[in-house]
Amino acid sequence: MYFTTIDSPIDELLLVSDGDHLTRLRMAPWSIDPDWIRKPSLFKDVTAQLSAYFAGDLRDFEVPTKSAGTPFQLRVWKELSRIPFGETISYGEQARRIGMPKAVRAVGRANGVNPIAVIVPCHRVIGGNGKLTGYGGGLDRKAKLLALEGVT
Repeated sequence: MYFTTIDSPIDELLLVSDGDHLTRLRMAPWSIDPDWIRKPSLFKDVTAQLSAYFAGDLRDFEVPTKSAGTPFQLRVWKELSRIPFGETISYGEQARRIGMPKAVRAVGRANGVNPIAVIVPCHRVIGGNGKLTGYGGGLDRKAKLLALEGVT
């Protein structure tokens, strides 16, 4: 596995790749496996896209990703990728969209362990009452990401 770290408006980010796909995008705090190899050159494209996103110049990422998770988690994360830039849905709506309307809490847990934050936009899921709830990176970061996308 390969990794690098980059600065961003929401703190330093950890990027991890298997050499072909981005497998993780984490916000601090994180841990780095001692077997991973630092290779910033491998992440030039994703770094450029993230910089453009944070500058307000990119809405849709074109980064090859690969996530490890249960079939349910993969289904939840795939649905996250369908939420357009600048839009939000509730956890209940996300559960409905995957055909499991009673699995709201399970959807929330799966979102909470999304391994590729920002690019797989779990920040676009909010509470049914329209309030910010639950975000692995912290609600302040969720608010910053949504503000960047023009969501008030």
